Amino acid sequence: MSRPVLEVADILRDHGSAWRRANAGHVSLDQLKVMSAIERCRTAALGGHVARCEDCAYTVIAYNSCRNRHCPKCQAAAAKQWLAEREAELLPVGYFHVVFTLPGPIADIAYQNKAVIYDLMLRASAETVLTIAADPKHLGARIGITAVLHTWGSAMTHHPHVHMIVPGGGISLDGRRWLSCRPSFLLPVPVLSRLFRGRVLQKLRAAHKANQLQFFGRHAHLAKPKAFAAYLAPLRKIEWYLYSKPPFGGPEAVLAYLSRYTHRVAISNRRLIAFNNNGVTFSYKDYRADGRARYKRMTLATDEFIRRFLIHVLPHGFHRIRHYGLFANGNRAANIARARELLAVPSRTKEPETAEATTTDEPRALPRPCPCCGGRLIIIETFARGCEPKHRPTPAPVTIRIDTS
Repeated sequence: MSRPVLEVADILRDHGSAWRRANAGHVSLDQLKVMSAIERCRTAALGGHVARCEDCAYTVIAYNSCRNRHCPKCQAAAAKQWLAEREAELLPVGYFHVVFTLPGPIADIAYQNKAVIYDLMLRASAETVLTIAADPKHLGARIGITAVLHTWGSAMTHHPHVHMIVPGGGISLDGRRWLSCRPSFLLPVPVLSRLFRGRVLQKLRAAHKANQLQFFGRHAHLAKPKAFAAYLAPLRKIEWYLYSKPPFGGPEAVLAYLSRYTHRVAISNRRLIAFNNNGVTFSYKDYRADGRARYKRMTLATDEFIRRFLIHVLPHGFHRIRHYGLFANGNRAANIARARELLAVPSRTKEPETAEATTTDEPRALPRPCPCCGGRLIIIETFARGCEPKHRPTPAPVTIRIDTS
């Protein structure tokens, strides 16, 4: 896959220093670290290695990645590795996509209390699905959930929501049977929505009582219990948005779908169109429109583009991909093995590594082939951070244009 012409890193390298000076004192340490990581990603500042084709001697320099989870360039490899680990856990059943969204007033205070409210949103959504699924009036089973937190809309505005991938069934409460849901119906959306609303409001009140929430600016008055209760009161009477999509085509389709959500960042490099004196132009989806009218372009001042990108930096140590129920980390392997036994299908295990794959005498090679002949690119030199390699890359071919006009 070719490198995008424009990247978020280009914008930060060009404008990041000025933005930091203009916003000194208003930028968190986590945001500063993300900026620094993206600016240095795949540059000499992080070191790297030189690889040469064993067939045609084509030589290329590959700089190290920053591996920051907010970096648009580093997420493809991270997603690939994560998906490979999940492949053996897939069950041969239909999977549903369920989305939980916070209403605007709570999203507003979530921006000032990211760690607390994002966490309670993930827990409340998982508890909601697990509770309704376990109810004998609905499914009466223990189910598994993979949940992913996203905090952005397509235009990089603050829009916290949880994407869930849920298998269409679960293990009966007595552990003896696999109970499947109806072909195109997981659980009743109105029931899920009301329980989710109740769980979130309950957890918000508990967090406020425990002094875990902070309020600034126009929300400063919410530090008072009566003001906070009045702020939440109207939210009890409205319907909260919840979306449930019919199941995917099969396990492979689930993996492909997960890859689009698990390691996504606020904006991908491929959505960037232009960066100039007018600002940054990028593509986005307007979900209020249909068909081709949904795909639009937006231009933001560079300062505003950077601000929107950085509001989605998560608190240090916050886990935005979580597993619940049958997929909870403690007993996941045993639960999946039991589910596959009840479904009468063999376990999916990883192939053991061969001796050839584990030998230390085999030269290290890049995962991609030589762009000239398709041969293996063998690493011939490794260089440290801030250093330049001794070997030089093969020059790019010169294209001569002849004017025939």
